[in-house]
Amino acid sequence: MFHRTMDHSGAPDWSRQRIFGLWNPPLVTLSEARGPEGIRIYAIGDIHGCLPLLDKLLQKIENDTARSKPDDRRIIFLGDYVDRGADSKGVIDRLITLQAADPRYITLAGNHDMEFLAFLDHPSIDGVFVNSGGNVTARSYGVKLNRSKLKTEADLEQVHQKLVAAVPSSHVHFLKGLRHAVSFGDYFFCHAGVRPGTSLDRQDPDDLLWMRAPFLDSLMPLEKVVVHGHTISAKPEERINRIGIDTGAYRTGRLTALVIDGDHKAFLSSKP
Repeated sequence: MFHRTMDHSGAPDWSRQRIFGLWNPPLVTLSEARGPEGIRIYAIGDIHGCLPLLDKLLQKIENDTARSKPDDRRIIFLGDYVDRGADSKGVIDRLITLQAADPRYITLAGNHDMEFLAFLDHPSIDGVFVNSGGNVTARSYGVKLNRSKLKTEADLEQVHQKLVAAVPSSHVHFLKGLRHAVSFGDYFFCHAGVRPGTSLDRQDPDDLLWMRAPFLDSLMPLEKVVVHGHTISAKPEERINRIGIDTGAYRTGRLTALVIDGDHKAFLSSKP
């Protein structure tokens, strides 16, 4: 049971929460959340193979950094680099290059990225990769994948072998090295969301990749504000316990970044 007190304004104070008589770590609401001291955070939503939009947004981040000169910064990518957009291969190439030049570029895993890796390991005709945009990912590597022409296991195996041969080992290494979550200041970053009622350090990796309900419907404050992608919205969604920044780049042309600097929050977009 939650013990809810009131602050002097009469609003609920969730930071002093007691469950079963035990004091738990303070909870944080969006209005209270602060970024890490001396570090500006840029978090980028689902790219889905849209390399031109990524490059445009990265240039805006560089311009923003050059203009205001933060002491330090981190650029966090929230996953789903492949499928649906035209150049998944180019996106992964770009991210590998960025990380090699500067480890402050942090890449998290998305469900589509893990399904791509799973297909390379054990192909399935019923999996997410074949049925949710993997055809354009394969095309970016020079391989044709047509779901309607995969009539037999032999058809599937032929496509699989071609794709395995076409994907550079550096790309496989990149996908295998993706982290599921990272935390800075009062913010927790992951691809999809978290399971309310479970502490952030005990989240199921599958939930971090796939979660929608009950997370999206919850107004329960958490240990940190969750910044996520995975679920498309027309514009960034700000709730008491989360910020969603998947603005459907592959179909809207709008790739979004959240900027966190102390208690200041803003958004950058690949669109004006």
